[in-house]
Amino acid sequence: MSGAVLSKLLAIFATVALGYVAGRMRWLGDSKSDPAKVLSAAAFYIFVPALLFRTTARIDLHQLPWRSLLAYFVPTALLLVAVYALLRVRRRQDPARAMAVAVPSVRALSVTFGNSVQMGIPLAAALFGEAGLGLHLMLVSLHALILLSLATVLVELDLARERARADAGAGLWATLRSTARNTLVHPVVLPVLAGMAWSLSGLGLAPVADEVLQLLGSAVVPLCLVLIGLSLAYYGLRGHARGALWVTLAKLLLLPALVLVVARWGFGMGGVALAVLVMMAAGPVGVNPLIFAQRYQALQAQTSAAIVVSTLAFGLSAPLWLWVLSRLPP
Repeated sequence: MSGAVLSKLLAIFATVALGYVAGRMRWLGDSKSDPAKVLSAAAFYIFVPALLFRTTARIDLHQLPWRSLLAYFVPTALLLVAVYALLRVRRRQDPARAMAVAVPSVRALSVTFGNSVQMGIPLAAALFGEAGLGLHLMLVSLHALILLSLATVLVELDLARERARADAGAGLWATLRSTARNTLVHPVVLPVLAGMAWSLSGLGLAPVADEVLQLLGSAVVPLCLVLIGLSLAYYGLRGHARGALWVTLAKLLLLPALVLVVARWGFGMGGVALAVLVMMAAGPVGVNPLIFAQRYQALQAQTSAAIVVSTLAFGLSAPLWLWVLSRLPP
């Protein structure tokens, strides 16, 4: 593993450790005040929307490598929906299970949403050079837009169904209206749609507005890493290690395998482009699933544990996938 990637790993763990110490020492308050929830709300309502709007507003749709994007996001989105559907079936078959409504969506997002920035960017730059980094950044530009939006639609649909069951008089159209309203007027989806509209307008961002958005967006990564440490300190790992391990295995092994198969034999890709897609999929669990879990009050501790475990395991799985790629015929 390159020195740049190793440095990123150490920086990530140091920041998470700082959040853990802050939680154990109760610097931000006790568990009753729930500082993790407060920080998560700040990220979800202020910093993440700024990051998403700025990212999508700066996308040039005419320059996107659509073949590579489809080769990555088709299998990734299909896995997200498959994990969600599997957990939905399990929840319906065993209503007595203590499974919150949002659990299927949170788990599905954790399995598919990778750390494409802190870990992905230095890895792509070190391994694949400028050309590979350029493709990686294209994938990053749509990463949150597609996966967070899809998970949001799924969870809001589930919540609407629950509200319809509680209100026996609510019909199909009422459920659909509620889902559409809560999905569109949402801290993730709304800034994405607004950013896309701004990009299509061709107006560009004013320097002051761009600076403000960049400043707010830059807080997402450190805030979320501290949030991971806080969550571990307040919720602990007891009872969550098994679930975190399954998420880690799916994220580090199943997702990159699917992307490899679809990109190689479905889209006929090879060389650096294929390697970039597979290594993007092979990254550890990202921090956005934790914000999502905090938002919907489901699997917060397990998601925090999965981020830490998968980041540790990435040191072993990354060389494995690089070896697999090296053995493929040109």
